[in-house]
Amino acid sequence: MHNIAEGFDAGSNAEFIRFLRYALRSASEVQSQLYLALDLGYLHEDQFQRLFDKVIETKKQLHGFIAYLVKNKSHKSIGESNGDYQLSDGQEENF
Repeated sequence: MHNIAEGFDAGSNAEFIRFLRYALRSASEVQSQLYLALDLGYLHEDQFQRLFDKVIETKKQLHGFIAYLVKNKSHKSIGESNGDYQLSDGQEENF
């Protein structure tokens, strides 16, 4: 999640893609840590499988997002621009 957030404000799709790839590697680290937790008895097999499946799905989504960004090079960057945001009390704030 942090890699994706950092890449979101990187300034270009190429940089965003780089951070999305870091996120993929971090997801692989999570898979490795899940195996360790299973081996050490911190997780039951069903817990391990449920979490492992979520990581696989997350990696698929990351791959799809990267493919989308690579394919749609006409968009120079993805990110937030300054704009008006609605606060929870109904007031508008310009950032």
